[in-house]
Amino acid sequence: MSAVHLILDGATAHIVLDNPGKLNAFTPDMLSQLEAHCATLERSPEVLCVILRSEGERAFCAGADITAWAGLSPFDFARLWVREGHRIFDRLARLSKPTIAVIHAPAFGGGLELAACCDIRVMASTATLALPEAQVGIVPGWSGTQRLARLLPEAVMKEMALFGRRIDATRAYGLGFAAEVADDPLAAAMGIAASLARSSPRAVEVAKYQIHAAVGEDRAAMIEALGGGMIAASADKAEGVAAFAAKRKPEFPGS
Repeated sequence: MSAVHLILDGATAHIVLDNPGKLNAFTPDMLSQLEAHCATLERSPEVLCVILRSEGERAFCAGADITAWAGLSPFDFARLWVREGHRIFDRLARLSKPTIAVIHAPAFGGGLELAACCDIRVMASTATLALPEAQVGIVPGWSGTQRLARLLPEAVMKEMALFGRRIDATRAYGLGFAAEVADDPLAAAMGIAASLARSSPRAVEVAKYQIHAAVGEDRAAMIEALGGGMIAASADKAEGVAAFAAKRKPEFPGS
């Protein structure tokens, strides 16, 4: 049974973690489901915004299910767990549509790394953030020392990853990690998502690519996406395709 749901609600889509009995901790199946939903969303032009949220009151996401990786060999842990999780989280981060994480409860380890993949985050005032991996003998592996380090100061990262300190919502907002702190973070996120109705979907998409390229977020892919989109709109591209189909030499107009 799926523990990561995709709910389409008009122009807003919801990715919902639904494994509350294990604090929404990720299993291999959940990673696969997340990747499948990202692929669906890329092919859904009617969707203007994606909200990432979870079920249960105790946690937004406690990270990775320890029972899913504890028995893996060092090689399989690196190859099947860390690299696969990193690749799938990257897929979420590269979605062409704006994404909002709703952190209604603690986001620890992989849960914090998941929230960092979204464009902005809305937190409940009682939510907290932590990187507790060292307490179980591992290190952050799903972009916690990379993407998250671009969103939080080095000293704060060290507080969490080295000393196990938790960051509350007020501090996260002050650091710019949270866009808003709200009593009802889902309602706040829905309001933010609704504001996209006033913007050009293509302009928003290109702006996201530009920002990601500027901050080094998969810069090569972002630059090629921008270039590909530009050339795909050209008369030269149309002529090239037409000439190929007609098996003739193209006559490019240069526009």
